[in-house]
Amino acid sequence: MPATAKPKRYNPRHPERTLLYQTVAEHYESWLELACEGQFEGQGDHHSPRPYVRKAFEKYLECGIFAHGFARARCDDCGHDFLVAFSCKGRGVCPSCNTRRMAETAAHLTDHVFPRLPVRQWVLSVPKRLRYYMQREGPVLGMVLRIFLRVIAQTLQANSPGAANVDKAALHIGAVAFIHRFGSSLNEHVHFHVCAVDGVFEEVAGEEGDAADAASQSSPSRIIFHPATGVTADAVGQVQASLRKRILRAFVGRGLLESFEAQEMLGYKHSGFSADTSVCIAAHDRAGLERLLRYCARPPFAMERLRKAGSELVYRCAKQHSEPGSLPHNKRGVKADEITLTPLELIERIAKLVPSAAHAPPPLLWRAGTELTLEACRHGAGA
Repeated sequence: MPATAKPKRYNPRHPERTLLYQTVAEHYESWLELACEGQFEGQGDHHSPRPYVRKAFEKYLECGIFAHGFARARCDDCGHDFLVAFSCKGRGVCPSCNTRRMAETAAHLTDHVFPRLPVRQWVLSVPKRLRYYMQREGPVLGMVLRIFLRVIAQTLQANSPGAANVDKAALHIGAVAFIHRFGSSLNEHVHFHVCAVDGVFEEVAGEEGDAADAASQSSPSRIIFHPATGVTADAVGQVQASLRKRILRAFVGRGLLESFEAQEMLGYKHSGFSADTSVCIAAHDRAGLERLLRYCARPPFAMERLRKAGSELVYRCAKQHSEPGSLPHNKRGVKADEITLTPLELIERIAKLVPSAAHAPPPLLWRAGTELTLEACRHGAGA
C-alpha cells in the first residue's frame, strides 16, 4: 500500500437493516406455525418444515448480529481494534454467505483449477415430470448428471479432430458441474450448468527412465490437449436427442416411468428437454471465465432485486416468467419480469429452495486423468 494511502476501516454489514432480514424476523414464526398446520405445500408428509429448513432460517437470523457472537481483531500496524460478527455460512437463505461462497468458488476455479484453455458452458433442462423426482431424490439427481457428463465426454471426443485415432480409454475431459435447484422467479427448477474445457485430454505414458528410476516408480504421464472444433448446432441437436433417450430409459429402469409413458414422451413435439452450448470463453479471457463461473455458482436469491410496495414485496426476476392468465382463453398468462408476493409467500418460496445435504448426489470427479496436475495440463496444451 502506498505511504500516502489511507487504510480502509472495517465496516459491519448490519443485516438487520435489510428488507429480507426484517421480513424474515417479523414473519418467520407466523410462517412456521401456518406451515406446520398444512397451509403450504411441499413441506413433507406431515406439512412440518424439514429440520434443515428451520435451521437455515434460524442461523440466518443470527448471521452478522453481534449479540450472537463475534471475534475481536487488531491491526498490528495502526493498533486499531475492531469486532467482526460471526457468519452463519448457510447455503440456502443468507444472501451474504451465499454471495461470498459464489465469489470464492469462482476465484478458486479460475486461479487454481481451469487451465488457460477454452471453456464451454453446457446447460441441461428436463421436463417438469422428471424434475419432481430429481428435486426429492439425490440418487436420481446424480443419475441424470452422470448421463449428462458421459454425453458431454462422448461429444467432445467425437468433435476433437486431433483425437480421432486415439484410444477412447486414454481420452478424458475436464469439467465442473453446478446443480441449480431454482429458476429466475424463485421457483423450483432443477437443471445443470457444466463448465467443461472445450476439448479432450490425452494421457500418454512417459518414457522409461534409467534403471534406478524404473526400480522406484514409473515415469509420470504426459498430457496432450486436443481442442474441439465441431460443436455446431447440429451436434447440439444430436446431444439433446441422445440425452432425451438415455434419461427416459434410465427413469424406466428405476421404475419411475412406465415404458409406454417414456415412448409417449419421446413422441412429444415439445419434449421439455433442452441443451445449450452457446457460451464459450476464449482461453485468454480469464475475466470472462470468472464471470461465467460466478453466474453458475450464483445463489437463488439476490437482495438487490427485492423491494417493498405497500404491504407486499416485489421481486425483480432475472428473466421474464408467465403470470397466470386472468382470461379463460389465456391459460399461459402474460409475460412479466416482476412477481408480487406477501411476506409469507416470499418465505415459503425461499424455504423450498433450501438444499439438503441428504438429497445431494454422490460426489463426481471428472478430471483430465489419473494423477494429473494443472501444471501437466498446461504443458500438454502446448504440445
